[in-house]
Amino acid sequence: MSSELALALSLADDADSISLARFRAADLRVETKPDLTPVSEADQAVEERLRKRIARERPGEPVLGEEEGGDDTSGWVIDPIDGTRNYTRGIPIWATLIAFADRVAVVSAPALGRRWWATRGGGAFANGERISVSAIEQLENATLLFALDRPPPRRAFDAWHVRGFGDFWAHMLVAEGAAEIAVDARGLAVWDTAAIRLVVEEAGGRFEDHVSSNGRFEKDLPALGL
Repeated sequence: MSSELALALSLADDADSISLARFRAADLRVETKPDLTPVSEADQAVEERLRKRIARERPGEPVLGEEEGGDDTSGWVIDPIDGTRNYTRGIPIWATLIAFADRVAVVSAPALGRRWWATRGGGAFANGERISVSAIEQLENATLLFALDRPPPRRAFDAWHVRGFGDFWAHMLVAEGAAEIAVDARGLAVWDTAAIRLVVEEAGGRFEDHVSSNGRFEKDLPALGL
């Protein structure tokens, strides 16, 4: 195990301990940011803890995070809680996303009891077991997951099963082979995509322009208008 992956997994442990302790807390403090998205005290506490540890254990390496900013993607990229709306409403589909450049990724969803990680060239894993995308090749047999600001295009309904799952969860289901296509067209930032991209790609899938798939839909994805 590389030193970067070992640290990323340890950082995820710290993040989980903070976020789980405040999940469904009656006195959880939630504010609205200028972009009208919510931020909780847990988002802020997680990012603060991870930044302090990285500064102490990897001095000089850049950190880019959702809550405290940054613009250098060559180092650590952190989304302290992906799915903050779920988190603040007591829905257990949320995760901490941690990436190191484009080489290491950890997606930790403690309320679901799931953790995914990947290293460039080393494959993708979920709770210690190697994962891979599905072998389904026909859209009519595929499960398509979406998070959109508007209804999905009509062509999407040619899929066998269509569900409105968003955030990290949809992409991890593609990486595990439980779904074939995940679409999130809500204007994602680098901290939303850095970790999930690597997990999907190392599981054998494709990630581009807010769409992840099992890599077998090159013909069908353009027809979806996604």
